Amino acid sequence: MNAPLPISLLDIEAAARAIADAIEVTPARHSRILSAIAGADIYLKFENLQFTASFKERGALNKLLSLSKDERQRGVIAMSAGNHAQGVAYHAGRLGVPATIVMPEGTPFTKVKHTRGFGASVVIEGTTLSESYACANALALERGLTLIHPYDDPLVIAGQGTVALEFIAQVPELDILVVPVGGGGLISGMALAARAKKPDIRVYGAEAKLYPAMHNLLAKDNLPCAGQTIAEGIAVKDPGDLTRQIVVALVDDVLLIGEADIEGAIVKLLEIEKSLTEGAGATALAAVLANPAIFKRRKVGVVISGGNIDMRLLSNVILRELAREGRILSLTIAIEDRPGLLARVSRIIGEAGGNILEVSHNRLMTGTSAKSADLGLVVEARDGTHAGEIKTRLQEAGFVVREQGPTPAAPRGAK
Repeated sequence: MNAPLPISLLDIEAAARAIADAIEVTPARHSRILSAIAGADIYLKFENLQFTASFKERGALNKLLSLSKDERQRGVIAMSAGNHAQGVAYHAGRLGVPATIVMPEGTPFTKVKHTRGFGASVVIEGTTLSESYACANALALERGLTLIHPYDDPLVIAGQGTVALEFIAQVPELDILVVPVGGGGLISGMALAARAKKPDIRVYGAEAKLYPAMHNLLAKDNLPCAGQTIAEGIAVKDPGDLTRQIVVALVDDVLLIGEADIEGAIVKLLEIEKSLTEGAGATALAAVLANPAIFKRRKVGVVISGGNIDMRLLSNVILRELAREGRILSLTIAIEDRPGLLARVSRIIGEAGGNILEVSHNRLMTGTSAKSADLGLVVEARDGTHAGEIKTRLQEAGFVVREQGPTPAAPRGAK
């Protein structure tokens, strides 16, 4: 380490004392099933159980508590895709501090709704966080407001570092921490605290593959940052100056995670742990499951950083993952347009143990006989093997079957 870091363990311990009365000490639990899947001992830190369903409360409150009386009276402003917004809005309202939040276009409705519900004034401006930041800076100068940056602020970073203080106290034997990465506030604070308490602990970041900004920094790469990601909470093109310095000094690697892996982690946490998680919040688990060689037989602490996901999006994610696993099968069957064919198809599927969820007929294919139709079916199966059995039964009965939708995942261990 060539230069002293701007934040110390003492700063993080001071933050822990300052915020103790208003922040949940979230549970850290061992997951037997996820451990079996990953081939490692997986411990989950449920920051989605904070009042605003995100770790962001910690840093926001630590910064708010540092304001002078005059700064509190004039008010604060923040830019955020949602979770920092809610943390600032909730604790500002609790402390009687006026709050304005600039949110980028495309922020999930649930995050906008909750931010307004906590009493903040919401401004929707900018297609990216960088554009929202420019707007927030302009409004701060114009109105004399104090800017609370979501990640590039020593007090915010110190507040986020309290997650690691708790996690290591709860599970002292941890070998590795895996932390979602956007602007870098959480991983910076946690790496500082964790390395101060356990110098040999390893720290990995988990970043959406579409927004590899911190990965580029560590790997000296130049991958583009663009596109629609389900992990919008960490879709950051420009990490902070402070966070860059800390990540370079203390983080072992930043792993890039694809959208399908993030979606799969959301569904696994919901189905196995009964825990609702947003895309960014599930990215750390996705990183562990996608990189088993790194974590095999290690005691791995995984941060579930937030749980604010739009319900419509969640329903879509669940259906897509069920389709990947072969548990939802979307079929198109070419049939003659005459009575009894639908009943015959239904009987074959029922005898094979499938459950028909949706049925549709398409009689408008101009390239085929007017006496033909396409029968569309959405069928529920137990798993991919069962789905294959249903298709085989239909084909053996003489039907031409085409499968639609996501490709089912290969069985574990397949090449």
